[in-house]
Amino acid sequence: MSVITNQTSRYWIGVVSASHVNAAVEGGFAQLCHGKAVSLRQMSPGDWLIYYSPRTDMSTGKPLQAFTAIGQVKDSPVYKYQMTESFVPFRRDIRYVPCREVKIASLLNELDFTRGNRNWGFTFRKGHFEIGAEDFMTIAASMIDHEDFQIC
Repeated sequence: MSVITNQTSRYWIGVVSASHVNAAVEGGFAQLCHGKAVSLRQMSPGDWLIYYSPRTDMSTGKPLQAFTAIGQVKDSPVYKYQMTESFVPFRRDIRYVPCREVKIASLLNELDFTRGNRNWGFTFRKGHFEIGAEDFMTIAASMIDHEDFQIC
C-alpha cells in the first residue's frame, strides 16, 4: 500500500483514545471532538488524518501517548450517526492505511510542532489541529513499513 499525497493535501492530527480509534478504523470513519462537525468539515477529500491517542480509553484508560492510526479522507460528506438515543455525533468516511502504533516520545525532537517545546502536550488539548507536510511524512514513515511507503 502506498501513501500518495499531492500539493493540495492538508494534514491533520485528531486526538482520540485508542479504543475509540480502533472502532473508527474498523468502521472506516473519523469522529472527533466529542462528535462535533466543525473539525470534520475543515478536512477535504484527499487530506490525511493521523490519530494520536493519549490514553487507551477515554477517561480511565492507561497512558499511551502514541500515534495509533493513519488514513485519508474519502470524497464523501460529513454525516450524522445515531449511536444512542441521546448521542448523534458527526462522522466522515476515511480510508485507513495498515500501520503500527508509534510512541510520540520517539519523535518529539523530529517534529516541528513538538521540537524544543517542553509543553508539547498542550497542542493536543485542541482535539484536532493541522500539521505541516514534513511532520506528516515523518510520522507516516514511522508508522508504515518502508517497503509500503511512497511519497508521490
